[in-house]
Amino acid sequence: MTVKKDQEYVLKAVKEQDIKFIRFWFTDVLGVMKSFAITPAELETAFSEGMGFDGSSIEGFCRIEESDMIAIPDPNTFAVLPWRPSEQGVARMFCDIQTPDGKSFAGDPRYVLKRNLKVAADMGLTMYVGPELEFFYFEDSKDTKLLDKGGYFDLTPLDLATDYRRETVFALEEMGISVEYSHHEVAPSQHEIDLRYDDALSMADNVMTYRLTVKEIAQEAGIYATFMPKPIFGENGSGMHTHQSLFKGNDNIFFDADDEHHLSKAGKGYVAGILKHAKEITAVCNQWVNSYKRLVPGYEAPVYMCWSRRNRSALVRIPQYKPGKEHATRVELRSPDPACNPYLAFAVMLAAGLKGMKENYELAPEATDNIYDMTEAERKAANIDSLPQDLHEAIEIAEGSELLKEALGEHVYKYFIRNKKAEWDAYKAQVSQYEVDRYLSIL
Repeated sequence: MTVKKDQEYVLKAVKEQDIKFIRFWFTDVLGVMKSFAITPAELETAFSEGMGFDGSSIEGFCRIEESDMIAIPDPNTFAVLPWRPSEQGVARMFCDIQTPDGKSFAGDPRYVLKRNLKVAADMGLTMYVGPELEFFYFEDSKDTKLLDKGGYFDLTPLDLATDYRRETVFALEEMGISVEYSHHEVAPSQHEIDLRYDDALSMADNVMTYRLTVKEIAQEAGIYATFMPKPIFGENGSGMHTHQSLFKGNDNIFFDADDEHHLSKAGKGYVAGILKHAKEITAVCNQWVNSYKRLVPGYEAPVYMCWSRRNRSALVRIPQYKPGKEHATRVELRSPDPACNPYLAFAVMLAAGLKGMKENYELAPEATDNIYDMTEAERKAANIDSLPQDLHEAIEIAEGSELLKEALGEHVYKYFIRNKKAEWDAYKAQVSQYEVDRYLSIL
């Protein structure tokens, strides 16, 4: 688990490790990393008063007449950036954003997650998350020239991508981020590095760090890494399967030794909540036009709203229980992609799951058949619905979601909906190469 740090630890580390710049990190509503740097001379002031900045140009923050924002660094997130020089080094801390009167800023995604985690904390619960982020390596950012033609778990001689993954793992671990797995994924030039589970706030910070680290190490090697959900037509897209569990103290409340599936009443309610509200939270977990090019049948992306233990075509999977591994009982939501804002995504997952627990939603029977092989009539008979087919449908559903409005808060909810509508309007006005190739010579 993450080592706890305080202000004294940070001040001492900055001096002993010759840190010359400390980057303050936070995200806009869409999950784009924002940063500014301070020198060590400003660090004590930053801890006591925060550092002011203009928020009017940051997506989803504030209007120009309300532009003053304060960044409050979280000392527990202090880490030295391993891709910067060791002498006169550079460190980072994630920040909480406040208004000048000292109140938490409603548009800060980190605050949105904290607010939802407090709902769980008031129930005596802690949310733990373990995401599996997939990504592609390409020669550069201009096109999708592959670096390899490997497949799932392939190991090929002189595979340079293995070296890139290895260096990325080393960098993550230097920053205190534990890694469980590193391997080649199904599509050519597609890879995955899995982070060891942690509390949801730490993990959201870790996901942001992970994405930047993958890109930094790739850039050092003269290549490009992307978390675009579906960069190549005809190949699997990149997902962020998200494992979730709730603990009360040291006890995993999803585990029940007497249940057929070793899943407790709370666990079943959580799964039922995720499934019932899956359509509503899709716009947040899959927030880009390109996200829905991945969510199509036939490419291992879950589009059908059901649960299973073994069936990986299901939206939610409950990994099978292993004796002595009660703590590992968890829920895996397979629809999110790695280009989402992790603070908002974890928040809406938790909100949906807790609602299912609180209101005693009934969990539907397990789907044991391959849903992709079922006909539409068979899926309808089994009450298996589908996720939204595109961003437009996802936004329409999100607009009617009270759960989403409550989980995100009015500020983020309104901005997010407005931004996604603008993205869809811009997208639908485009003329694609597909249309030119298909219609120009015949119409």
